Amino acid sequence: MRRIIWVFLVALVSTAACNAAMSNSRVRKEAHFLTDKMAYELNLNTEQYNDVYEINYDFVAGIRYLMDDVLRGEEWALNRYYDYLDMRNDDLRWVLSSRQYRRFMQAAYFYRPVHVSGGRWSFRVYVTYTNHNHFYFPRPYHYRTYCGGHYRTHYHESYYRGRYRHPHYTGAWSLRNDRSYAANHRADFGSVRIRPHSGKHPAGRNNEVHGAVKRSASAAPRTERATASPGHKREVGTSRPRRSSVGHSRNDSRAKAHENTRRSPEKEKSGK
Repeated sequence: MRRIIWVFLVALVSTAACNAAMSNSRVRKEAHFLTDKMAYELNLNTEQYNDVYEINYDFVAGIRYLMDDVLRGEEWALNRYYDYLDMRNDDLRWVLSSRQYRRFMQAAYFYRPVHVSGGRWSFRVYVTYTNHNHFYFPRPYHYRTYCGGHYRTHYHESYYRGRYRHPHYTGAWSLRNDRSYAANHRADFGSVRIRPHSGKHPAGRNNEVHGAVKRSASAAPRTERATASPGHKREVGTSRPRRSSVGHSRNDSRAKAHENTRRSPEKEKSGK
């Protein structure tokens, strides 16, 4: 009996440690790192930068408690992961221009950001950008305050639909419906052995793991979105910021000084 209690306590502590490993501050840092590299490669303007951070935050917050089940081979969790990914990529489709989105899809570490290797899950972007503490741009203006208010839970469709005047991507974008889904699945989670009869979500467990559901956060009106570059005093207005890299030039000396800390992105390898 004592042994059973001991095993239960160990399992409980391990689960708590696993969940604590992705704290809210870690979610923000992971979302910022991914957004920062997307801004660097896709040449996002300031408004796009802030919106992409929100979308990446919602994605990371949604999967953080899900990935342990994915690693255990739960088929329902794997399906849920790709649902989260499709929602994220659909939201990005309304923020990025058509040209930016095509470039985004060509980079697996942006389009399919999570993979499993060595029994652990991680973000692919760290394979390309090896200095985990280097950021090209300042934090988004709402880095510490955004808590999921623009997530799909609060809207019937993407909050970002119709917010931009540039042409958006209209081709196939869903990984769940793509003909290469099986190949992408193997590349992302090929080492995970799917447990038999695990396609149904366990009864009694919360069907929604996104943190925003537990909050009563409401979306701020679009007219109150900041239009100044991150790190500077923000002004309230509806005009879009000028199209430039976020707060700094892409030829910024910081980027040059740290250029040798990252490997060449896939698009550079292909000569694009």
